[in-house]
Amino acid sequence: MISGPSGSGKTTLVKNLLKAAGLKSKLAKSVSFTTRPQRPGEVDGKDYFFISEKQFREQKKAKKILEWTRYLGYYYATSKDFIERYRKAGSHILLCLDLKGALKVKQAYFDNTVTIFIIPPSLEALRDRIKKRGCATREQEISLRMRLAEKELLAARSYDHCVLNKELAAAVKELKKIVLEKINLR
Repeated sequence: MISGPSGSGKTTLVKNLLKAAGLKSKLAKSVSFTTRPQRPGEVDGKDYFFISEKQFREQKKAKKILEWTRYLGYYYATSKDFIERYRKAGSHILLCLDLKGALKVKQAYFDNTVTIFIIPPSLEALRDRIKKRGCATREQEISLRMRLAEKELLAARSYDHCVLNKELAAAVKELKKIVLEKINLR
């Protein structure tokens, strides 16, 4: 499980990890549900399953959701069916989750979960990364994300591993090392 503040580089690191030699065939990326609008370049079913709030409530009521959160007015959730399908196939599943979701999954799959927290080089660098996302991220939203990031960074020490994402290649290398170690131990 990978967590970190918005803008820490989780998605970029995961994309690089999934392409890394020695890991491509061993990892499956969990694709979450979200009720937020699709961003340019995102693919439904690959980046997220984009669903309505009504669909989210139906999934939750049917107990098909492993964990969920509401972030900046939108719901994000992990499908139980998705996780179980890949577990039964023997895949190692890579999840990007917030703190609450990570805790919930760790409780459900304690013996099979490794948590990794992505740390940005600084709060200023984090703010810059969020702003670079373009007009989709308004100033009010940036402020909310920054306040949340400060709280999230305090929780980093409760994770099994922390990776500083100052330089992408070095962060990918460190993340790959951690994941390969854990996969080879199982």
